[in-house]
Amino acid sequence: MNSIMKYKFLTLLLIAITTVAMAQKKDKPAYRLFTAEGKSIEYGKMLQELQKADVVLFGEQHNDPIAHWMQLELAKDLHQAKPKDFALGAEMFESDVQLVLDEYLAGQAPEKNFEQESRPWPNYATDYRPVVRFAKEQQIPFVATNVPRRYAAMVSAGSLSALEGVSADAKKYMAPLPVVVDMELPGYKNMLSMFGGSTHGNTKSQNIVQAQALKDATMAHFILGQVNQGKQVLHLNGAYHSDNFEGIGWYLKQAKPNLKTRTITTVLQQDLERLSEEHRNKADFILVVPESMTRTF
Repeated sequence: MNSIMKYKFLTLLLIAITTVAMAQKKDKPAYRLFTAEGKSIEYGKMLQELQKADVVLFGEQHNDPIAHWMQLELAKDLHQAKPKDFALGAEMFESDVQLVLDEYLAGQAPEKNFEQESRPWPNYATDYRPVVRFAKEQQIPFVATNVPRRYAAMVSAGSLSALEGVSADAKKYMAPLPVVVDMELPGYKNMLSMFGGSTHGNTKSQNIVQAQALKDATMAHFILGQVNQGKQVLHLNGAYHSDNFEGIGWYLKQAKPNLKTRTITTVLQQDLERLSEEHRNKADFILVVPESMTRTF
């Protein structure tokens, strides 16, 4: 090969490499899905698996737009498969606003009044309104599953024993008492360490964990209310409430060991090509979003 031919060959090779590099840079996926073991999976395949579940716990990062979009798409697809046997639930609504939520879904309460009286989260309009409106349009039951924050505050200040004196009406808004808390669960132990406590000391830290457990148990309780009516439930919650198959999932399993529960969690990574070791086995399916993704707040 003479020098001219070599020059042409190297030039073409350089152009080819540059073209491939540029093409790779143009490919900027908004998300990737992985199984617990770290195997890449397509949305359609994940959907097939989720359709077999009694309960799907979708753990989100509260300000992640991709997670909120996928929650809506998943709600549409699960509902399409079981239009008469599907329900939604969400941590973002406390159980004592179920009446106004039901009135809005039934077309009795104007949206403005519903949003004033249901104590919606600050990011409701951007992140949760679309799925609530979808439930209204399709006449899908939507359950306010979280314990009213005043009761969680009581526990944070005085442990679960502070609930012993609440009224029978108040008890309707929470999991049946007494709520059993396994302080040895890794998630709760991690919370204890975050707040400077341990399983054998620091009462304040233990109370905070008990308040978290009250929320988890209450959400599981109201989810089961729909399951017992023959509904498949898609539940929206912060990832910490269902990561590592603990939290809500643990309470569901205690109440109904044979329940088919599947979990999704949302994580951030710089590299979307493979699932980081630290995120493996956090859930049945892991939604990986770029670290640079814009936030809703």
